This record gives sequence, structure tokens and C-alpha cells, in this order.
Amino acid sequence: MKGKVLLVDDDKSVRTVLTEVLTEEFQVSEADSGAALRRAFEEAQPDVVVLDVNLTDANGLELLPQVKKRWPETEVIMLTGENTTANALEAGRLGAYNFLSKPFENEKLLADARCAFERKQQNQENSALRRAMETMSGNTSPVFQSVAMKDAVRTVERVAPSDVAILITGESGSGKEVIADLIHAMSSRNKGKIIKINCAALPRELIESELFGSVKGAFTGAHSDRDGLFRQAEGGTLFLDEISEMPIDTQSKLLRVLQDQKVRPVGGKTDYQTNCRLVAATNRKPDDAIKDGKMREDLYYRISAISVHLPPLRERRDDIMPLANAFLKRFAAQANRPIRGFTGPAVDRLTSFDWPGNVRQLQNEIQRAVLLSEGDQVDAADLSITTVKSAVATEEAMDTNFTLLEGVERNAIVNMLKETGGNKLEAAKRLGIGRQTLYNKIKAYGIEV
Repeated sequence: MKGKVLLVDDDKSVRTVLTEVLTEEFQVSEADSGAALRRAFEEAQPDVVVLDVNLTDANGLELLPQVKKRWPETEVIMLTGENTTANALEAGRLGAYNFLSKPFENEKLLADARCAFERKQQNQENSALRRAMETMSGNTSPVFQSVAMKDAVRTVERVAPSDVAILITGESGSGKEVIADLIHAMSSRNKGKIIKINCAALPRELIESELFGSVKGAFTGAHSDRDGLFRQAEGGTLFLDEISEMPIDTQSKLLRVLQDQKVRPVGGKTDYQTNCRLVAATNRKPDDAIKDGKMREDLYYRISAISVHLPPLRERRDDIMPLANAFLKRFAAQANRPIRGFTGPAVDRLTSFDWPGNVRQLQNEIQRAVLLSEGDQVDAADLSITTVKSAVATEEAMDTNFTLLEGVERNAIVNMLKETGGNKLEAAKRLGIGRQTLYNKIKAYGIEV
């Protein structure tokens, strides 16, 4: 999966050349001034920023702290036409990944961007691990209070040190990726990388080259040899999220790789040994996925030597407030807001809601509430969710074939689509579920947008 680079330089010819160099491995966007960079702060966070020191309207060294404050996990590579030791030292002090003097070799910039991207990923993994550990056990009191989640964590603690394949099941947003991070962190492979891929997010024609790699000329657009994720995860862990969305013929090839421990790149003639631990996840019930032809039965048995099931949040309500308080503490600190808890009505609303988007939706809701709250406590008025009672009240207007739970979920989706004016991407984001998951639910529930 390509990283994202934001290139900030007021010289169009420089941007054109560097964009051509970087697009070989990255998605590149451009900004032609300090003002354009500041406007980009409202957009998605890039992995790497390539920032010129001498902009017509700003000094890059003065913009660097703003970039690090707005995007703390983003790595910044500074460019300058004035090679001074003082500038280089100042850039390093302010948090720049590297400082390049013009002219420089294009390959040098590409290599630096690649390394900066890898460091950003590693930092994210470490940060995710810290959050996961805090979420699992907490520094002062356990965050997971439900019996089901305590059992799941105990299972992870027992099996993580082995190399056995693990299948994590649970609805979207229930925390499967957090469990995968925890498994990797507690394994003997934790000095290696955990490489992740969402099988539902890749086009059918690309997933094999992404997994197994490809050789130059294997297909249109294959301009050079490409390492697949198996090779990138060498010595570490490969996490295949939503594995039941992987094409059946690719599942067959994956099974062969797992059995032989050998991978052949697309278009290649030779195999190479692979040595990584496989962790997979699916939001479908495995038996249903097999019955519906979405998962090969033999692959299921191969990857599910150990299974860890994460119940949906509505089935473990004991976890709602501990999680909400943990998220509140984190987001209040990030936003520098003096918010110390929830009012009684807010607690009632949080604990009575059914959370169709599970923990991810709860996290997004708390982050939104922290930003909108005007007092020192989050109140019910600061929450965008409705109560279960009001959702159930509309059940009579729904098709009687829906169960109560399906009715609640359908109603939550309909209300969110109304709030976002039919914007599915924004609705999925607010609900805390993936875009493809939202599309599937819209189709399943017959919702007209």
C-alpha cells in the first residue's frame, strides 16, 4: 500500500521533477506555498512532508514546528538551496527526519522518503501497541471489564509466543487490528515488522501482486520488480484483514504458500522461502462465509488453528464506560481540553446505545464530543448518537423481517446518511465502520440513498 507524500515547494519545475520521482512509490500531492501547506492541515495526514526552506511567503524552518504539531506522526524532509550547518542543526532540533541540500540525487530523495515512511509506520506500530496495552490492561485499572474480553486477552497471552496461525473474528470496529498488534508485540517476532493489508480494500487484479510481489513486465504498469507483503513481513507478522473478501482463486494460491512456505511473484519463474507468522481476521461468521462461497474451507482450517472471537460492544456493555473514559483522557490531552468526565445523562446515552460500529464508532464519538464540549464534562447534548429507545420506537415502521438489532442498526445508518446529506464516506467515518462495510449494509437493508 503506497504511502502519501506532500511536496511543498514554490518552484513548479522542481515540483514536477520530484513528483515524477516520488510517484514511483508514493501518492504525491503538492503545495506551492506556506499558505497552501496550512490549508492542507485540514486534509488527510500525509506520511511524509518534503518541505522547502525558502518559500516565497514563509520560512520552511518556521513551518516545521507547525507541521509536527498538526501531524505529530508525519516525518518531514527539509530541502534547501543554502547548505549551512546551522540550518541543518536547527531542522534536526525541530524534528526533521533529514535535511537535503540542492542539488541532490533524485534517488537520494526517494531513498530518504522510503526510510522516513518506514520509520513513521514503525512509530505508529509502537504507538498502537502502547495504546493497545493501555486499552487491554490500563496503567491504573483494567479497561476491559467484560468476562468475554478478559477471556480473549488471556487467550492471546497464551498463544502469542508461538508461531501458530491465528484467526480473529468479530464485527467491523470491534478491535481485531488491536488484537493483531498485541499478538505481534507478545510474540518472539516483535523485533520484526507487522505488515497489514485489508483484503477488501484492494482491487481483484492487484491483490496477488500486493501479496506475492511481481516481476518487471508481469502486467501493464509493472515497470520494476516489486516485493510482496510476504517478503516485507519476513521475520515478522503478516496481518490479513477481512480475509473472506479475498478472491477465491487467490485464497487457493495463499493456501499453497502457507503449506509450502514458498512464494512465487506474479510473472516470476522461481520461488523463494518465506518466514512470517500469519494472523487473519474476518467480520463474517466463518461457517457462513464457507457456506456462501466466500472462504475456502481448507484455507479456514489452515489459518484457524487458534481462533479469537471479539464480541460486539452491545454484548459487552461493561466495557463501554471504561473504554469511553480511556478515549476521553487521550483525546482531551491531545486537544488540550480540561474535560474530566461525563455527566449522568451522557453516561446513560452511551451505555444504552447499541454501537453498530463497535469500539471504532465509540472512539470517534468521544473524539468528536471532546472537540465540541464547552464545559468540563461531556454532556448528552455533545453526543451525536441517539438512544436505543428512540431507535426502537421506529422499529414498527421497518420491515417485520428485521430483528430488533437489525432495526437499530438500520435506523442508525439511515439517520447518519441524513445527517451527512447522503455522503457515504463521511457516514462510514462517523459510524466508525469501513466504507465497503457501509455499502454492504445499505444493500442488505435495502436503504435508498
